[in-house]
Amino acid sequence: MKPWLVSLLALVTLVSGARGDEGSDPLGQVLSLPPRPGPHWIWLSDLVLQRTALFDTDTGNMLGMLSAGMGIVAPVFSPDHREIYLAETYYSRGTRGERTDVVTVYDASSLLPIAEIPLPPKRADHASGVASNAITDDGRFLAVFNLTPATSISVVDLPARRLSAEIPTPGCSLVYPAGARRFLMLCGDGSLLSVTIDDAGQEKTLQRSAPFFDPNADPVTEKAARAGNQWLFISFAGVVHPVDLSSDPPSFAKTWSIVSEEDKRASWRIGGTQQLTAHAASGRLYALMHQGGRDTHKDPGTEVWVFDIAAHARVQRIALRSPIAGFLRRHLGLTEGSFTARIASWLLYAVLPNPGVDRILVTQDEAPVLVTGTTFPSTLEVHDGRSGALLRDIAEVGVAGSVIASP
Repeated sequence: MKPWLVSLLALVTLVSGARGDEGSDPLGQVLSLPPRPGPHWIWLSDLVLQRTALFDTDTGNMLGMLSAGMGIVAPVFSPDHREIYLAETYYSRGTRGERTDVVTVYDASSLLPIAEIPLPPKRADHASGVASNAITDDGRFLAVFNLTPATSISVVDLPARRLSAEIPTPGCSLVYPAGARRFLMLCGDGSLLSVTIDDAGQEKTLQRSAPFFDPNADPVTEKAARAGNQWLFISFAGVVHPVDLSSDPPSFAKTWSIVSEEDKRASWRIGGTQQLTAHAASGRLYALMHQGGRDTHKDPGTEVWVFDIAAHARVQRIALRSPIAGFLRRHLGLTEGSFTARIASWLLYAVLPNPGVDRILVTQDEAPVLVTGTTFPSTLEVHDGRSGALLRDIAEVGVAGSVIASP
């Protein structure tokens, strides 16, 4: 038997009898959320449970959840925080039969459904869930990405509760908000499609740029981050491609790299399923990094690197602890500050491997938190967004966590 497994079994024996009975929640309560979300609330979707759950990362408590249909669950929020929108897919026989796609509108206070808007049964289902739908900056229209495999977007008028249009977008996929009446899409040849709609939600213009990256030499990932009036796309090799939204059509600023020659020699690369996030007010970009070879752009990361976007310079490195150890620590009740708990926690982090985390998100308040998440085991860890210090881990978050979203 491996030494680390012996240590783990001894640890379980040591602490399992020390856990007290946990009190049960009182039944029959009907609660409502406050009119505005807390600054450190996040939503975590689950690939297996087909839901998205709301967590307060300041306390670690789950505040509620929204169940959805088949496929990805990626919530979108109205600018006034009163409504939540989920693009959902249902089949009449559960996993087969007649398909129905809808946008369900939920009240953000009660989390109850208040409206359904039928969609063409074409909604794309892709593993990461990133950029599967987008809301205009004024909250009027929602665009849902379709894939049959022909590509298009369904444009929904949210106040009117109706489908406005389906706009074909051949060769271009996913959808990113880019103003009050504009969306962006990535195209297979390395170009960018700018989709502008009118006040009725109908197609106004489709403008396709020249290629801004080489999809054969160094493709970008779809997991971009928005920082104010720009989108930041990053390539497999760590080259940042800024897209300036202040012009029409959008323009492309000078590229820059997040890895130095020394970093490249040490095989540092960006990776993960939600690998980039930005704090708009401070102009900071957070990138999930790992050490690996070519084509490891989906591998989990063991560090988060922080960059000054304007200066194109790294300002911080945040080392991440093992999510496996954090998961076991919570389940073994090692969150108290006793001597035994501290020693047991140290043993866990010392003997267990650190496979890295899959996704990151930073909140947008003045004192942001950086949330990291893994799929297996499904955990969240909460860090101070400025110092990088670990504040807490949250273990009871589901079965297979996917998209993290901030309301």
